[in-house]
Amino acid sequence: MNAPSPAPVVSAETLSLWYGSFRALNGVSFDVTHGEIVSLIGPSGCGKSTLIRCMNRMNDAPTNRIEGKLHVSGYDVQAKGTDVLALRRDVGMVFQRPNPLPLSIRENVLFGVRLHAKHLSKAESEALLQESLEDVGLWDQVKDRLERDAETLSLEARQKLCIARLLPLKPRVLLMDEPCSALDPDGIGAVEELMDRLRGRYTQIIVTHNMQQARRVSDRCMFMLMGELVEMSPTASLFTTPRDERTARYIEGRYG
Repeated sequence: MNAPSPAPVVSAETLSLWYGSFRALNGVSFDVTHGEIVSLIGPSGCGKSTLIRCMNRMNDAPTNRIEGKLHVSGYDVQAKGTDVLALRRDVGMVFQRPNPLPLSIRENVLFGVRLHAKHLSKAESEALLQESLEDVGLWDQVKDRLERDAETLSLEARQKLCIARLLPLKPRVLLMDEPCSALDPDGIGAVEELMDRLRGRYTQIIVTHNMQQARRVSDRCMFMLMGELVEMSPTASLFTTPRDERTARYIEGRYG
């Protein structure tokens, strides 16, 4: 007898979003399982960032309207009773440009856990600090200067620090909106290595315009166009034998 498939960590069903009268998402449906790395690709303005921002309620605004169903890490995201702070604790977000807090390296990593887990002892906090910095490959680089301002770090190290800041909260999902767009090639490689180290432990959903990056890091890819999810396939299949002609045109550079 086959074992039952695990419940998806992220599940969307006919999800649509309007910014005022403009429809930015149009009936998007998909599932993502635990530990996957999924890349969202497509031309600018196709709805990629809008979609991942829905996953931790960053599109909340009086002029926005959302229809359909979206469940992430056990939360009914759009339900009125959903605890948005708890949702954002379990579904972390990394942005295009590194945005460390104007605090020390130590305080950046421990900021969230001190907010949500005030009962932790100093020893427990220090263990989480070291574990998180080791996970992102920063511990050896910063262990002797934890009290320095986070802004003294390189751009690459600041982006890693922003990811480390999420890890003490033990999120199930990491959302990354073009996390390498501000980095040089060495920085891009370092962040991609980090994504690979976190594979299997966290579900990672990444917006990228870099087709080669999508091929290198992701298990599956989602191609979006004009607010619609055109195709979602294993990465190798999507790039070699796309099912939809629009996907083929995009990855061949014929538009977008």
